[in-house]
Amino acid sequence: DAMESPKEHNPTPLARAVSAEVRAEMARHQPTITGIQLAGMIGMSQNYLAKRLRDETPLDLDDLDAISNALGVPFDVLMHRAIDGLS
Repeated sequence: DAMESPKEHNPTPLARAVSAEVRAEMARHQPTITGIQLAGMIGMSQNYLAKRLRDETPLDLDDLDAISNALGVPFDVLMHRAIDGLS
């Protein structure tokens, strides 16, 4: 079957780099922003965000836009850092 269930998702290197950069940006804040705090800041459930930060499900562009705004990092900066992390 060509359709994968979400449990079988195998994130691409870019998807992993993006979630890693989001986690790194959360850690750069002082005090560190937790997943629970970030989920509340952007109006998503903790479970929804946690699955994405653990690379079980990819972040989508709307998620990333909300996350970058909440963390005070321009979307393009967040993406460039993630791409730079690939090399």
